[in-house]
Amino acid sequence: MANSIRKQQDILEKLKITALNPMQEEAIATIEKSVNTVLLSPTGTGKTLAFLLPLIKNLDAECNEVQALILVPSRELAIQIEQVVRAIGSGFKVNAVYGGRPISKDKIELKHTPAILVGTPGRIMDHFYGERFSKNSIRTLVLDEFDKSLETGFENEMSEIIQQLPHLGKRILTSATQGVKVPNFVGLETPIVLKYLKDKTLSKLTIKTVVSTDKNKLQTLVDLLLHIGNQPGIIFCNFRDSIEQVSGYLIKNHINYTCFSGGMEQRERERSLIKFRNGTCQVLIATDLAARGIDIPEMKYIIHYELPRALEEFTHRNGRTARVNEKGTAYVLQWEKERLPEFIKKEAPIDISKKAPHKPQFWETLFISGGRKDKISKGDIAGLFFKQGAINKDELGVIELKHDCAFVAVPLSIATELVAKLNNTRLKKKKVRVTVL
Repeated sequence: MANSIRKQQDILEKLKITALNPMQEEAIATIEKSVNTVLLSPTGTGKTLAFLLPLIKNLDAECNEVQALILVPSRELAIQIEQVVRAIGSGFKVNAVYGGRPISKDKIELKHTPAILVGTPGRIMDHFYGERFSKNSIRTLVLDEFDKSLETGFENEMSEIIQQLPHLGKRILTSATQGVKVPNFVGLETPIVLKYLKDKTLSKLTIKTVVSTDKNKLQTLVDLLLHIGNQPGIIFCNFRDSIEQVSGYLIKNHINYTCFSGGMEQRERERSLIKFRNGTCQVLIATDLAARGIDIPEMKYIIHYELPRALEEFTHRNGRTARVNEKGTAYVLQWEKERLPEFIKKEAPIDISKKAPHKPQFWETLFISGGRKDKISKGDIAGLFFKQGAINKDELGVIELKHDCAFVAVPLSIATELVAKLNNTRLKKKKVRVTVL
Protein backbone atom coordinates (compact mmCIF):
# COMPACT_ATOMS: atom_id res chain seq x y z
CA MET A 1 0.00 0.00 0.00
CA ALA A 2 2.78 2.42 0.98
CA ASN A 3 4.65 1.55 -2.22
CA SER A 4 1.50 2.28 -4.27
CA ILE A 5 1.09 5.70 -2.61
CA ARG A 6 4.77 6.48 -3.24
CA LYS A 7 4.43 5.50 -6.91
CA GLN A 8 1.38 7.77 -7.31
CA GLN A 9 3.25 10.64 -5.63
CA ASP A 10 6.16 10.12 -8.03
CA ILE A 11 3.76 10.37 -10.99
CA LEU A 12 2.23 13.59 -9.65
CA GLU A 13 5.68 15.11 -9.19
CA LYS A 14 6.56 14.12 -12.77
CA LEU A 15 3.39 15.85 -13.99
CA LYS A 16 4.16 18.87 -11.75
CA ILE A 17 0.89 18.40 -9.84
CA THR A 18 1.11 19.19 -6.13
CA ALA A 19 -2.01 17.25 -5.10
CA LEU A 20 -5.09 15.52 -6.48
CA ASN A 21 -8.42 17.32 -6.14
CA PRO A 22 -11.34 15.73 -4.20
CA MET A 23 -13.02 14.48 -7.39
CA GLN A 24 -9.84 12.72 -8.52
CA GLU A 25 -9.26 11.14 -5.10
CA GLU A 26 -12.80 9.76 -4.92
CA ALA A 27 -12.78 8.62 -8.56
CA ILE A 28 -9.47 6.76 -8.16
CA ALA A 29 -10.64 4.98 -5.00
CA THR A 30 -13.99 4.09 -6.61
CA ILE A 31 -12.60 2.87 -9.94
CA GLU A 32 -10.04 0.67 -8.18
CA LYS A 33 -12.71 -1.31 -6.28
CA SER A 34 -15.75 -1.05 -8.61
CA VAL A 35 -16.74 -2.92 -11.74
CA ASN A 36 -18.73 -0.06 -13.33
CA THR A 37 -18.18 3.64 -12.68
CA VAL A 38 -19.77 6.75 -14.16
CA LEU A 39 -17.85 9.97 -13.53
CA LEU A 40 -19.73 13.22 -14.11
CA SER A 41 -17.49 16.25 -13.70
CA PRO A 42 -17.01 19.60 -15.47
CA THR A 43 -14.53 20.05 -18.30
CA GLY A 44 -11.07 20.92 -17.00
CA THR A 45 -11.33 19.20 -13.60
CA GLY A 46 -8.86 16.39 -14.35
CA LYS A 47 -11.05 13.43 -15.33
CA THR A 48 -8.31 12.00 -17.58
CA LEU A 49 -5.86 11.52 -14.73
CA ALA A 50 -8.68 10.30 -12.48
CA PHE A 51 -9.33 7.25 -14.65
CA LEU A 52 -5.78 6.72 -15.96
CA LEU A 53 -4.10 6.22 -12.57
CA PRO A 54 -6.28 3.26 -11.46
CA LEU A 55 -6.35 1.91 -15.03
CA ILE A 56 -2.54 1.77 -15.25
CA LYS A 57 -2.29 0.30 -11.76
CA ASN A 58 -4.49 -2.59 -12.91
CA LEU A 59 -2.38 -3.49 -15.97
CA ASP A 60 -0.37 -6.71 -16.13
CA ALA A 61 3.29 -6.12 -17.03
CA GLU A 62 3.60 -9.75 -18.23
CA CYS A 63 0.80 -9.40 -20.81
CA ASN A 64 1.80 -8.46 -24.38
CA GLU A 65 -1.71 -7.73 -25.66
CA VAL A 66 -4.09 -4.75 -25.52
CA GLN A 67 -5.49 -4.64 -21.97
CA ALA A 68 -7.39 -1.35 -21.89
CA LEU A 69 -9.45 0.33 -24.62
CA ILE A 70 -10.36 4.02 -24.37
CA LEU A 71 -13.00 5.28 -26.82
CA VAL A 72 -13.21 9.03 -27.41
CA PRO A 73 -15.32 11.29 -29.66
CA SER A 74 -12.49 13.34 -31.20
CA ARG A 75 -8.93 13.13 -32.52
CA GLU A 76 -7.82 15.86 -30.13
CA LEU A 77 -9.01 13.98 -27.07
CA ALA A 78 -7.29 10.79 -28.28
CA ILE A 79 -3.99 12.65 -28.72
CA GLN A 80 -4.40 14.39 -25.36
CA ILE A 81 -4.91 11.11 -23.47
CA GLU A 82 -1.97 9.49 -25.29
CA GLN A 83 0.26 12.39 -24.23
CA VAL A 84 -0.85 12.15 -20.58
CA VAL A 85 -0.13 8.38 -20.50
CA ARG A 86 3.33 9.00 -21.94
CA ALA A 87 3.98 11.85 -19.49
CA ILE A 88 3.09 9.50 -16.60
CA GLY A 89 5.97 7.27 -17.72
CA SER A 90 4.47 3.99 -16.51
CA GLY A 91 6.47 1.81 -18.88
CA PHE A 92 3.30 0.58 -20.60
CA LYS A 93 2.99 1.26 -24.33
CA VAL A 94 0.11 3.47 -25.51
CA ASN A 95 -1.12 4.32 -29.00
CA ALA A 96 -3.80 6.71 -30.24
CA VAL A 97 -5.61 5.90 -33.49
CA TYR A 98 -8.13 8.16 -35.19
CA GLY A 99 -9.53 9.27 -38.52
CA GLY A 100 -7.64 11.93 -40.44
CA ARG A 101 -4.25 10.26 -40.46
CA PRO A 102 -3.01 7.40 -42.69
CA ILE A 103 -4.17 3.99 -41.48
CA SER A 104 -0.78 2.68 -42.65
CA LYS A 105 0.82 4.63 -39.79
CA ASP A 106 -1.53 2.90 -37.33
CA LYS A 107 -0.61 -0.52 -38.76
CA ILE A 108 3.11 0.10 -38.23
CA GLU A 109 2.59 1.24 -34.62
CA LEU A 110 0.20 -1.61 -33.79
CA LYS A 111 2.76 -4.22 -34.84
CA HIS A 112 4.24 -3.53 -31.39
CA THR A 113 1.01 -4.07 -29.47
CA PRO A 114 0.20 -1.37 -26.90
CA ALA A 115 -1.18 -2.16 -23.45
CA ILE A 116 -3.47 0.88 -23.76
CA LEU A 117 -5.25 1.70 -27.02
CA VAL A 118 -7.01 5.06 -27.38
CA GLY A 119 -9.13 5.92 -30.38
CA THR A 120 -12.24 7.20 -32.06
CA PRO A 121 -14.90 4.50 -32.55
CA GLY A 122 -14.73 4.59 -36.37
CA ARG A 123 -10.98 4.01 -36.52
CA ILE A 124 -11.03 1.38 -33.74
CA MET A 125 -13.73 -0.46 -35.71
CA ASP A 126 -11.50 -0.39 -38.81
CA HIS A 127 -8.75 -2.13 -36.81
CA PHE A 128 -11.21 -4.63 -35.38
CA TYR A 129 -12.25 -5.54 -38.94
CA GLY A 130 -8.59 -5.85 -39.91
CA GLU A 131 -7.91 -8.13 -36.89
CA ARG A 132 -4.67 -6.26 -36.17
CA PHE A 133 -4.52 -7.30 -32.51
CA SER A 134 -6.17 -9.72 -30.10
CA LYS A 135 -9.19 -8.50 -28.12
CA ASN A 136 -9.05 -11.35 -25.60
CA SER A 137 -7.04 -9.45 -22.97
CA ILE A 138 -9.08 -6.24 -23.03
CA ARG A 139 -10.42 -6.16 -19.47
CA THR A 140 -11.03 -2.41 -19.09
CA LEU A 141 -13.19 -0.17 -21.29
CA VAL A 142 -13.29 3.62 -20.91
CA LEU A 143 -15.90 5.69 -22.74
CA ASP A 144 -14.51 9.19 -22.26
CA GLU A 145 -17.00 12.01 -22.98
CA PHE A 146 -19.40 9.19 -23.90
CA ASP A 147 -22.32 11.58 -24.44
CA LYS A 148 -20.35 13.40 -27.14
CA SER A 149 -19.63 10.09 -28.91
CA LEU A 150 -23.36 9.35 -28.91
CA GLU A 151 -24.09 12.89 -30.17
CA THR A 152 -21.68 12.60 -33.07
CA GLY A 153 -23.24 9.41 -34.40
CA PHE A 154 -20.83 6.78 -33.08
CA GLU A 155 -23.56 4.69 -31.46
CA ASN A 156 -23.44 1.81 -34.00
CA GLU A 157 -19.66 1.55 -33.93
CA MET A 158 -19.58 1.66 -30.12
CA SER A 159 -22.22 -1.07 -29.92
CA GLU A 160 -20.33 -3.31 -32.33
CA ILE A 161 -17.00 -2.72 -30.55
CA ILE A 162 -18.42 -3.63 -27.12
CA GLN A 163 -20.04 -6.78 -28.52
CA GLN A 164 -16.57 -7.94 -29.59
CA LEU A 165 -15.05 -7.61 -26.11
CA PRO A 166 -15.81 -10.94 -24.40
CA HIS A 167 -13.72 -10.52 -21.26
CA LEU A 168 -14.55 -7.03 -20.04
CA GLY A 169 -14.23 -6.75 -16.27
CA LYS A 170 -14.41 -3.00 -15.78
CA ARG A 171 -16.29 -0.15 -17.45
CA ILE A 172 -15.58 3.55 -16.83
CA LEU A 173 -17.75 6.26 -18.37
CA THR A 174 -17.03 9.98 -18.10
CA SER A 175 -19.02 13.04 -19.10
CA ALA A 176 -19.28 16.77 -18.46
CA THR A 177 -23.04 16.60 -19.04
CA GLN A 178 -25.79 15.60 -16.61
CA GLY A 179 -28.71 13.30 -17.40
CA VAL A 180 -27.45 11.53 -20.54
CA LYS A 181 -29.01 8.07 -20.91
CA VAL A 182 -26.48 5.26 -21.15
CA PRO A 183 -27.50 2.86 -23.96
CA ASN A 184 -28.19 -0.78 -23.01
CA PHE A 185 -25.41 -2.05 -25.30
CA VAL A 186 -22.79 -0.62 -22.90
CA GLY A 187 -23.76 -3.33 -20.38
CA LEU A 188 -23.47 -0.97 -17.45
CA GLU A 189 -25.00 -2.92 -14.56
CA THR A 190 -25.44 -1.24 -11.14
CA PRO A 191 -22.75 1.42 -11.68
CA ILE A 192 -21.43 3.70 -8.98
CA VAL A 193 -22.16 7.25 -10.18
CA LEU A 194 -19.90 10.08 -9.00
CA LYS A 195 -21.60 13.43 -9.51
CA TYR A 196 -19.47 16.55 -9.48
CA LEU A 197 -21.71 18.62 -11.75
CA LYS A 198 -23.12 21.27 -9.47
CA ASP A 199 -24.90 24.52 -10.19
CA LYS A 200 -22.33 26.47 -8.24
CA THR A 201 -19.71 25.68 -10.89
CA LEU A 202 -21.58 28.11 -13.14
CA SER A 203 -21.76 30.93 -10.61
CA LYS A 204 -18.45 32.49 -11.68
CA LEU A 205 -19.55 32.74 -15.31
CA THR A 206 -20.82 36.15 -16.42
CA ILE A 207 -22.94 36.30 -19.58
CA LYS A 208 -23.03 39.63 -21.41
CA THR A 209 -25.02 40.59 -24.49
CA VAL A 210 -23.54 42.77 -27.23
CA VAL A 211 -25.98 44.13 -29.83
CA SER A 212 -24.93 44.74 -33.44
CA THR A 213 -26.70 47.07 -35.89
CA ASP A 214 -25.21 45.07 -38.80
CA LYS A 215 -26.50 41.62 -39.61
CA ASN A 216 -23.02 40.18 -40.23
CA LYS A 217 -21.79 41.47 -36.81
CA LEU A 218 -18.16 41.62 -38.05
CA GLN A 219 -17.39 45.20 -37.03
CA THR A 220 -19.10 44.65 -33.69
CA LEU A 221 -16.87 41.62 -33.16
CA VAL A 222 -13.73 43.68 -33.83
CA ASP A 223 -14.98 46.44 -31.51
CA LEU A 224 -15.60 43.85 -28.80
CA LEU A 225 -12.09 42.38 -29.16
CA LEU A 226 -10.59 45.87 -28.86
CA HIS A 227 -12.81 46.48 -25.82
CA ILE A 228 -11.63 43.25 -24.15
CA GLY A 229 -7.95 43.90 -24.91
CA ASN A 230 -5.01 41.50 -24.97
CA GLN A 231 -6.44 38.35 -23.49
CA PRO A 232 -6.73 34.87 -25.01
CA GLY A 233 -10.24 33.82 -25.98
CA ILE A 234 -12.35 31.76 -28.38
CA ILE A 235 -14.80 33.02 -31.02
CA PHE A 236 -17.42 30.35 -31.69
CA CYS A 237 -19.04 30.02 -35.11
CA ASN A 238 -21.63 27.51 -36.35
CA PHE A 239 -20.18 27.00 -39.83
CA ARG A 240 -16.79 26.71 -41.53
CA ASP A 241 -17.84 29.43 -44.01
CA SER A 242 -18.41 31.78 -41.08
CA ILE A 243 -14.87 31.08 -39.84
CA GLU A 244 -13.53 32.16 -43.24
CA GLN A 245 -15.57 35.40 -43.15
CA VAL A 246 -14.41 36.23 -39.62
CA SER A 247 -10.79 35.35 -40.53
CA GLY A 248 -10.80 37.71 -43.51
CA TYR A 249 -12.18 40.57 -41.43
CA LEU A 250 -9.69 40.07 -38.59
CA ILE A 251 -6.82 40.11 -41.11
CA LYS A 252 -8.04 43.51 -42.41
CA ASN A 253 -8.09 44.80 -38.84
CA HIS A 254 -4.63 43.42 -37.97
CA ILE A 255 -5.90 41.09 -35.25
CA ASN A 256 -3.78 37.96 -34.80
CA TYR A 257 -5.78 34.73 -34.78
CA THR A 258 -5.76 31.06 -35.64
CA CYS A 259 -8.58 28.66 -36.63
CA PHE A 260 -9.92 25.29 -35.58
CA SER A 261 -12.61 23.28 -37.38
CA GLY A 262 -13.45 19.83 -38.71
CA GLY A 263 -12.62 20.98 -42.24
CA MET A 264 -8.92 21.31 -41.40
CA GLU A 265 -6.38 18.50 -41.71
CA GLN A 266 -5.36 16.97 -38.38
CA ARG A 267 -1.83 18.37 -38.67
CA GLU A 268 -3.21 21.89 -39.26
CA ARG A 269 -5.53 21.60 -36.27
CA GLU A 270 -2.73 20.46 -33.97
CA ARG A 271 -0.44 23.30 -35.06
CA SER A 272 -3.25 25.80 -34.72
CA LEU A 273 -3.71 24.78 -31.08
CA ILE A 274 0.05 24.96 -30.47
CA LYS A 275 0.10 28.59 -31.69
CA PHE A 276 -2.89 29.39 -29.50
CA ARG A 277 -1.44 27.74 -26.39
CA ASN A 278 1.97 29.41 -26.70
CA GLY A 279 0.61 32.92 -27.27
CA THR A 280 1.60 33.33 -30.93
CA CYS A 281 -2.12 33.85 -31.57
CA GLN A 282 -4.41 35.20 -28.86
CA VAL A 283 -7.71 34.50 -30.61
CA LEU A 284 -9.01 31.10 -31.71
CA ILE A 285 -11.89 31.10 -34.23
CA ALA A 286 -13.64 27.74 -33.96
CA THR A 287 -16.70 25.61 -34.50
CA ASP A 288 -18.25 23.66 -31.61
CA LEU A 289 -15.51 21.08 -32.11
CA ALA A 290 -13.43 23.27 -29.76
CA ALA A 291 -16.09 23.29 -27.04
CA ARG A 292 -14.82 20.02 -25.58
CA GLY A 293 -12.01 17.51 -25.72
CA ILE A 294 -9.09 19.74 -26.73
CA ASP A 295 -6.07 20.65 -24.68
CA ILE A 296 -6.13 24.41 -24.18
CA PRO A 297 -5.78 26.47 -21.01
CA GLU A 298 -8.48 28.30 -19.08
CA MET A 299 -9.99 31.15 -21.12
CA LYS A 300 -10.88 34.55 -19.68
CA TYR A 301 -13.68 34.85 -22.22
CA ILE A 302 -15.48 33.21 -25.12
CA ILE A 303 -17.61 34.92 -27.78
CA HIS A 304 -20.75 33.46 -29.35
CA TYR A 305 -20.31 35.16 -32.74
CA GLU A 306 -23.12 32.97 -34.05
CA LEU A 307 -25.80 31.94 -31.59
CA PRO A 308 -25.68 28.28 -30.53
CA ARG A 309 -28.50 26.13 -31.85
CA ALA A 310 -29.11 24.17 -28.64
CA LEU A 311 -28.68 24.52 -24.88
CA GLU A 312 -26.01 21.81 -24.86
CA GLU A 313 -23.84 23.74 -27.35
CA PHE A 314 -24.30 26.91 -25.28
CA THR A 315 -23.29 25.08 -22.09
CA HIS A 316 -20.19 23.44 -23.54
CA ARG A 317 -18.98 26.60 -25.25
CA ASN A 318 -19.36 28.46 -21.96
CA GLY A 319 -17.50 25.62 -20.26
CA ARG A 320 -14.30 26.83 -21.91
CA THR A 321 -14.26 29.75 -19.48
CA ALA A 322 -15.02 30.07 -15.74
CA ARG A 323 -13.73 26.54 -15.21
CA VAL A 324 -12.90 25.15 -11.78
CA ASN A 325 -12.13 28.20 -9.59
CA GLU A 326 -11.68 30.86 -12.26
CA LYS A 327 -13.95 33.68 -13.37
CA GLY A 328 -14.89 34.14 -17.00
CA THR A 329 -17.20 35.93 -19.40
CA ALA A 330 -19.32 34.64 -22.27
CA TYR A 331 -20.25 37.37 -24.76
CA VAL A 332 -23.38 36.82 -26.84
CA LEU A 333 -23.30 38.77 -30.13
CA GLN A 334 -26.84 39.54 -31.20
CA TRP A 335 -28.00 41.35 -34.32
CA GLU A 336 -30.60 43.91 -33.24
CA LYS A 337 -33.35 42.09 -35.21
CA GLU A 338 -32.23 38.64 -34.13
CA ARG A 339 -34.26 36.66 -31.62
CA LEU A 340 -32.38 34.99 -28.79
CA PRO A 341 -33.06 31.27 -28.16
CA GLU A 342 -35.13 30.55 -25.04
CA PHE A 343 -32.14 29.07 -23.22
CA ILE A 344 -30.21 32.37 -23.38
CA LYS A 345 -31.48 34.80 -20.78
CA LYS A 346 -32.05 38.29 -22.16
CA GLU A 347 -29.69 40.81 -20.55
CA ALA A 348 -29.29 44.55 -20.99
CA PRO A 349 -26.67 45.03 -23.75
CA ILE A 350 -23.27 46.34 -22.69
CA ASP A 351 -21.43 49.34 -24.11
CA ILE A 352 -18.19 48.32 -25.89
CA SER A 353 -17.20 51.75 -27.21
CA LYS A 354 -14.38 52.07 -24.67
CA LYS A 355 -11.20 50.36 -25.86
CA ALA A 356 -8.82 48.59 -23.49
CA PRO A 357 -5.15 49.67 -23.37
CA HIS A 358 -3.44 47.80 -26.22
CA LYS A 359 -0.06 46.23 -25.49
CA PRO A 360 0.85 44.12 -28.51
CA GLN A 361 2.56 40.80 -27.82
CA PHE A 362 4.22 39.69 -31.01
CA TRP A 363 5.40 36.08 -30.88
CA GLU A 364 6.29 33.58 -33.55
CA THR A 365 6.42 29.78 -33.39
CA LEU A 366 9.51 27.90 -34.57
CA PHE A 367 9.45 24.26 -35.68
CA ILE A 368 12.29 21.87 -34.74
CA SER A 369 12.64 18.54 -36.58
CA GLY A 370 13.56 16.48 -33.52
CA GLY A 371 11.57 15.15 -30.57
CA ARG A 372 11.31 12.62 -27.76
CA LYS A 373 12.19 9.67 -30.04
CA ASP A 374 15.58 11.35 -30.58
CA LYS A 375 16.12 11.52 -26.77
CA ILE A 376 15.70 15.30 -26.92
CA SER A 377 14.31 17.06 -23.82
CA LYS A 378 12.90 20.54 -23.23
CA GLY A 379 16.11 21.33 -21.35
CA ASP A 380 18.16 20.43 -24.43
CA ILE A 381 16.06 22.79 -26.56
CA ALA A 382 16.33 25.62 -24.01
CA GLY A 383 20.10 25.10 -23.89
CA LEU A 384 20.36 25.35 -27.69
CA PHE A 385 18.43 28.63 -27.74
CA PHE A 386 20.40 30.13 -24.84
CA LYS A 387 23.87 29.08 -26.01
CA GLN A 388 23.80 29.11 -29.80
CA GLY A 389 20.79 31.40 -30.17
CA ALA A 390 22.22 33.81 -27.57
CA ILE A 391 18.78 34.76 -26.23
CA ASN A 392 17.81 35.46 -22.61
CA LYS A 393 15.15 33.69 -20.51
CA ASP A 394 12.51 36.36 -21.21
CA GLU A 395 12.87 35.70 -24.94
CA LEU A 396 12.16 31.97 -24.67
CA GLY A 397 8.45 31.22 -24.71
CA VAL A 398 6.55 27.96 -24.36
CA ILE A 399 8.28 24.78 -25.58
CA GLU A 400 6.04 21.93 -26.76
CA LEU A 401 7.88 18.65 -27.20
CA LYS A 402 6.30 15.97 -29.40
CA HIS A 403 7.33 12.44 -30.34
CA ASP A 404 9.18 13.46 -33.52
CA CYS A 405 9.35 17.28 -33.42
CA ALA A 406 9.11 20.33 -31.15
CA PHE A 407 7.67 23.86 -31.24
CA VAL A 408 9.09 26.93 -29.53
CA ALA A 409 7.56 30.38 -29.08
CA VAL A 410 10.00 33.30 -29.53
CA PRO A 411 9.59 37.05 -30.06
CA LEU A 412 8.62 37.84 -33.65
CA SER A 413 11.40 40.43 -33.89
CA ILE A 414 14.17 37.81 -33.54
CA ALA A 415 12.48 34.77 -35.14
CA THR A 416 14.22 35.05 -38.53
CA GLU A 417 17.58 35.69 -36.89
CA LEU A 418 17.17 32.58 -34.71
CA VAL A 419 16.31 30.42 -37.71
CA ALA A 420 19.52 31.59 -39.43
CA LYS A 421 21.57 30.76 -36.30
CA LEU A 422 19.98 27.44 -35.39
CA ASN A 423 18.90 25.75 -38.64
CA ASN A 424 20.94 22.62 -39.44
CA THR A 425 22.64 22.63 -36.02
CA ARG A 426 23.02 19.56 -33.79
CA LEU A 427 20.65 18.88 -30.91
CA LYS A 428 21.92 15.91 -28.92
CA LYS A 429 23.21 13.67 -31.74
CA LYS A 430 20.67 14.75 -34.33
CA LYS A 431 21.06 17.43 -36.97
CA VAL A 432 17.79 19.39 -36.85
CA ARG A 433 15.94 21.75 -39.11
CA VAL A 434 14.65 24.93 -37.47
CA THR A 435 12.02 26.86 -39.44
CA VAL A 436 9.18 29.30 -38.86
CA LEU A 437 5.92 27.35 -38.47
